[in-house]
Order: sequence, then structure tokens, then C-alpha cells
Amino acid sequence: MRAQLVQPNVVVSVRDQKLMLLDNGGNAAVYPISTSKFGLGDRWGSMATPLGTLQVAQKIGDHAPVGAVFHNRRFTGEILQPNTPGRDPIITRIIWLRGLEAENAHAYDRAIYIHGTPEEKTIGRPASYGCIRMKSSDVSSLYAQLSIGAIVQITADHLPKVSRAAKGTLVSTPTHAVFTVDSSKPGAEKASVTPLAPKTSVAPTKKSDSSAWLRNARA
Repeated sequence: MRAQLVQPNVVVSVRDQKLMLLDNGGNAAVYPISTSKFGLGDRWGSMATPLGTLQVAQKIGDHAPVGAVFHNRRFTGEILQPNTPGRDPIITRIIWLRGLEAENAHAYDRAIYIHGTPEEKTIGRPASYGCIRMKSSDVSSLYAQLSIGAIVQITADHLPKVSRAAKGTLVSTPTHAVFTVDSSKPGAEKASVTPLAPKTSVAPTKKSDSSAWLRNARA
């Protein structure tokens, strides 16, 4: 079987409560987020945030105003300001995720989204009911840069380490998860993470631990 290459477009760190947007494995934007206050998992009724490799299945909210309230994934016509007392609906944008692994197979039917929240004061700590919450301005920016099928990796570990370029752009060492079949075990897969060779020679640097968020990825 021919090896396949998988690389996340987004990495979500539950430990850091942050989301990193990757651009060809290099340029990155980092946003504060909020995962579930009920912990991690994909059990029905758990209201937990699933881990592993997922992809963007649907995007809802094109051109909706910032603060637009959604009910059953439809804009109600109402607009909320940040931290409106007593209100906690889904607002601004919906990025609906589909799980690609057994450990997150229910994510789509459980309606696990990346979405905006009016409770911006809770961003930075676990406070959601399973989804990944963002500030309205941040989810609008992320939404505009993600396409259907984009890969989202949710990890319990820290975000991969990045270095800051001279102009202030965040960059990370590009890596790919390479999957091959173990012929001794039909159907089994073996995964390894291989750094991409740089286009130009550079001085040796400390080995990045960015492979942590790809360790469990599957084709």
C-alpha cells in the first residue's frame, strides 16, 4: 500500500486551551479557546470534547453579522454582544466537525462545532458543553481561512513549539505523518512522523516535539 501524508490545518490543545492555525505547516495564528467543562471523550450524552483527528464537514454562517445567534444551525435574526448576561447560545460562525477515528466517531452526530460564544469571559478555561468555543472575532477569522475537509487535530497535550521569524511570523517545523501497512498484520497500520527537508540549508536546531499532536493520526 502506498504511504499517505496527513497534516493538520488546525491543532487544538486542551491543556493550553488554545487553537493553532497552520499554513502549510509553517505560518501560524494562535487563538484562546474553551473546551468542555465535562472533560474529554466521545460518549453519547457525555458533553465531553473528543480527541484525535477530525475534519471540517460543514461551515455555517457565511456573511452573518458578528454576534448572530444560531438555533438548530439557523440564524434567528438576533444579535448578541459579548458577555450578555444570562445568554449562552451559539453565535457568529459554526465550523462543524466530523471524526475520522474510532475515538471520535460520534463527533458529527453529537454536533461538535468550533463556534463563537457570547461568554467571552470564560475563554481560556474549560467551559463548553463539548464544542470548542472562540471569541466572535477569532472564529470569524478562522472560518474565513478554513475550507471544507480541513484537518483538525484535538490533543490533550501542549501545542507544538514554534519559533518566531524575524518579521514576527510564527513558524513551526513542517512535519507529515506517514502511514504504512504492516504486512504481518493485515489491516494494521504503522505510523511515523517525518520532518520535511528544508528548501535551503539552515543551522542545526533543537529537535521539535511538534509530532506529539500527530501521534495518533490515521489516514
